[in-house]
Amino acid sequence: MSESATENRRTISWSELGTGARLFRIAHGVWGAFNLAGLAYIAWSAARRRRDRLAYASVALLGAEGVALLIGRGNCPFGPLQSRLGDPVPMFEWVLPPRAAKAAIPILTVISLGVLGAFGLRSMRA
Repeated sequence: MSESATENRRTISWSELGTGARLFRIAHGVWGAFNLAGLAYIAWSAARRRRDRLAYASVALLGAEGVALLIGRGNCPFGPLQSRLGDPVPMFEWVLPPRAAKAAIPILTVISLGVLGAFGLRSMRA
């Protein structure tokens, strides 16, 4: 979405959303929370030089998120579905201003790559 479209988008409150959009927001929020928790667990595992099933599951979860973002060319590939459900506001804009929300994906990508690199390197030395 272009910057001018982002700036012109009206914020939609929870009460204005239909049932489908609300359910999608809940599912999307849970997915995002799992991704952040997985990233934190991978970082913890790298710091402790441990590998376990949960660490590998977290790596797979972040990998799935990475593939989804590649498919969406840096945007969530479910954005069009979310808009059709009546919610044109991207997930990061639920909690951040538009400019910061747009920067969140590249920043989290760099952090994720660093954490995954540390996990791989630190775990091999153990």
